[in-house]
Amino acid sequence: MNLQQLEYIVALDTHRHFAKAAESCFITQATLSMMVKKLEDELGISLFDRSRQPVVPTEAGSAIIEQARVVVKEAAQVKLLSEEIRTGVGGELRIGIIPTLAPYLLPLFLAQFLAAYPAIRLKIVEQTTDQLLRMLASDTIDVGIMATPLQRRNYKETHLFYEEFRVFVSGDDKGLRKKYILPKDLDVNRLWLLEEGHCLRTQTLNLCELQEQQARAHHLDYETGSIESLLKITEMNGGITIIPELAALSFAPEAAAKLRAFKPPAPVREISLVTYRHFVKKGLLTLLETSITTAVRPLLAKRKDPRVVGL
Repeated sequence: MNLQQLEYIVALDTHRHFAKAAESCFITQATLSMMVKKLEDELGISLFDRSRQPVVPTEAGSAIIEQARVVVKEAAQVKLLSEEIRTGVGGELRIGIIPTLAPYLLPLFLAQFLAAYPAIRLKIVEQTTDQLLRMLASDTIDVGIMATPLQRRNYKETHLFYEEFRVFVSGDDKGLRKKYILPKDLDVNRLWLLEEGHCLRTQTLNLCELQEQQARAHHLDYETGSIESLLKITEMNGGITIIPELAALSFAPEAAAKLRAFKPPAPVREISLVTYRHFVKKGLLTLLETSITTAVRPLLAKRKDPRVVGL
């Protein structure tokens, strides 16, 4: 048994396809198959059920592969430490981020981060929360930037900041003219939401206590995962929507005039860095955390009361 063989079975478990796993390891499919079979013979058990498509681990194989992931990550940590000693901070950091945050957060810190740490290569992907959690578990990404708390085992959350929710109002609504509003002031029949699968939709439903009685008064069924599209459809068709604080920072004066704040303490969403257990790139994670908080916290609402209301 050697580290290379462990890397191969981890790749095969990640891709669930011999050809794709071999490609990711830069070897031929025949070589991968031979090395996996050799390891199985040495261990005396079958690690994968080859009769199924896509290929899946056997029950015994799942336990072996999980331990193999730990060993491979610890070996990677040795390489990272040696690289940092030789050259200073460097390496690759694979980041996943939710779409309702990416357009507003990334421009605030990304350029400064890349300029400050030219030896670090960032790889960034946008996905929904559930997809990012799967990518973390399969080691496809190193860290996710998403709304928390998740209440999931095996995931570690590192708090970054809280951002308040704002109400975007289209049209003339006397009930929403006041400076501060309450969740009960919102008319469910006029509320536009993101499509299913986005955490902001769930948070909005929680905010308005609409899980069981969400109304369907619109004559238009419009699904979008983009806050910008959501704002446009709200303006075009009338109604209201709820957006996070960072999304409103770049509003022009005309659009900003349509924003309303919730009565303090305002409802918020927490944004955190999320990693899977056995995460090894702790030095890079610390740099990312510091860069984000330094860029974002001065821009968010100043709160006299440190207590915040979660959703």
